[in-house]
Amino acid sequence: MTRAAAVAILARVAELDLLRADEAPEAPAAPVPDPDPRAGGPAGPDGNADLDGREGPDGRGEVDPAAAAIPAGPGPGNDLDDEELLQRAAALLFASPDPLSTERLVHLLERPEKARVRSALADLGQRLSQARLPIALAEIAGGWRLLTRPELAEVIQRLAKVQRLEKVTPAALETLAIVAYRQPVTSAEVEAIRGVQSGPLLRALVDRGLVRVTGRADQPGAPLQYGTTREFLDRFGLASLKDLPRDGELARD
Repeated sequence: MTRAAAVAILARVAELDLLRADEAPEAPAAPVPDPDPRAGGPAGPDGNADLDGREGPDGRGEVDPAAAAIPAGPGPGNDLDDEELLQRAAALLFASPDPLSTERLVHLLERPEKARVRSALADLGQRLSQARLPIALAEIAGGWRLLTRPELAEVIQRLAKVQRLEKVTPAALETLAIVAYRQPVTSAEVEAIRGVQSGPLLRALVDRGLVRVTGRADQPGAPLQYGTTREFLDRFGLASLKDLPRDGELARD
């Protein structure tokens, strides 16, 4: 993937309000020390780090400790009728500040059959759509969330008018695109693609939770490697890294 294509694709996915335009000025490429690992975790078996420090079944996602401890077989939640199950699932999604995986919902609903929870989620999404409410059910960052519809973004943004907008700079978006599509990647590899120093931008992205240290490269000096986080998926509305658009999808738009 070319540098221009990666930047264009991420720019089309979403607009991030993350970095100030005057942050991390450009400078000629020069060796800079790698930032200290922050929330770093071991890389997955395929060299790709998990999304938030814990290895998932696919080498990328998080394993929910509560879900992993669910006893075998249905529990008291399986006695709920379909309507009550849907109502409780909707209440949990509404109250949660983070996406809830299907396994987490099974745990919180006292172990109804997973197929019933999936059916309740599908029914909930269909009802919200048919009712033409400004809320939709979306699968994001490996879980489910209730979100406002995209066409209402301009109205909702008025709530934050009093806050200082922090727009992502083109340089930061470019760096984030390289990490997203080439991870795990070192600072030197990012700078080789961009042609300019990228250490300050990587540190800023780490500070904001979009990029994390995933391990060290098997090369002289053992430089730090970087990958994206679950927060990255959440901010861009992606269920997993597999949902990142590719060159062909951009060309069709």
